[in-house]
Amino acid sequence: PFRAIAETVIGTLGKGEIEFIDFPDHLKGSYQSFTQADMSRLRAAGYNGQFRTVETGVRDYVEWLKAQRSS
Repeated sequence: PFRAIAETVIGTLGKGEIEFIDFPDHLKGSYQSFTQADMSRLRAAGYNGQFRTVETGVRDYVEWLKAQRSS
């Protein structure tokens, strides 16, 4: 979802571009390149609510940040 985050920020701001760079060799093996929560325990505890998509959450957060700057 890293690309989805970048694309959503750019789309929400109406400007920017994505620049791809190689992952630094010295960070390989010590930095996660993918994350995904295991929701099984939350669901087993009875939570059945819906979650926002990455795009919706990022867009709402960027809009909130923009509002903070203008207030």
